[in-house]
Amino acid sequence: MQPETDAPLASLTTLRLGGPARRLHTATTTDSVLATVRAADEQGTPLLVLGGGSNLVVGDDGFPGDVLRIATTGLRVDGTDLSVEAGVPWDDVVTAAVAAGLSGIECLAGIPGSTGATPVQNVGAYGQEVAETITSVEVYDRTERGVRSLTAAECRFTYRHSVFKGDDRFVVLRVCFRLRDDAGRSAPIRYAELARTLGVEPGERVPVAAARAAVLGLRRGKGMVLDPADHDTWSAGSFFTNPILTHDAFAELTARTARHLGPDVAPPCYPSGADHVKTSAAWLIERAGFAKGYGQGRARISTKHTLALTNRGRASTEDLLTLAREVRDGVHETFGVTLVNEPVLINAKL
Repeated sequence: MQPETDAPLASLTTLRLGGPARRLHTATTTDSVLATVRAADEQGTPLLVLGGGSNLVVGDDGFPGDVLRIATTGLRVDGTDLSVEAGVPWDDVVTAAVAAGLSGIECLAGIPGSTGATPVQNVGAYGQEVAETITSVEVYDRTERGVRSLTAAECRFTYRHSVFKGDDRFVVLRVCFRLRDDAGRSAPIRYAELARTLGVEPGERVPVAAARAAVLGLRRGKGMVLDPADHDTWSAGSFFTNPILTHDAFAELTARTARHLGPDVAPPCYPSGADHVKTSAAWLIERAGFAKGYGQGRARISTKHTLALTNRGRASTEDLLTLAREVRDGVHETFGVTLVNEPVLINAKL
């Protein structure tokens, strides 16, 4: 496996942004993944592990070290258990599960990126999260210098977070899932928009293939299914996470909303544990004056989805971050809530 030098990274990310890597290694086997990581650690070389590039914002100066692109393959279905190599595209896993009549990840269809990235940010959409079905994650532990298997509990999954996020100790090698065999029926439909699309009440079940197809339709309508010809899909998905607030902080948000938008308007509110509530980042962004399509430059809010910041074809990473700062600061000024970026920033700061 010979690395490429001064290799462009933009083409390896869904945003099509970012400068070059000093060296780019593409690993198609677990052994080559381990060899690259160990060599970088022994030499003290900075290492960036790259999957599908769908949740990554790389700075314009690129990455001054080794980039390891994991391109391993292999997906095994054993009853309701799935064992998937980290480099397998995530939507291939959903497609295989649905073809086998298994439920639990059908609402995660169309999400770009690799399987190895899904536990990192506890990927979720339309009422499902991978934390609900992951049984274990096989990793290389760079501290202990060995391969180990982490249970779901050891992954410490929370909303869009895990033990892996923000820490480069673990390199994901393989993810194991346990799904359900409910005679080809989906898990109960939790997400109201999806239920309306399917023509059912929340809590009802539908064929898993129908759930997948409906999710794909909804995602395409929001520019969330990657299309090289459509700049509205040149994004990292949702750029900001939905804020999780204490009850006191949400009360302050409600008061600010009433002052700004009128006494009959209230922010969305969803339970998030005993002590917190979740509200909608998209709702806050729109009410702070940032509509779909906002922006005049080379980076703009998607015309289809308020949470997606897009590269219109010739943007730089700094163009995108300038827009992100404007949105973040505008929401804070209006509502007193600080939005947090969902994608990982590499050699870049918000």
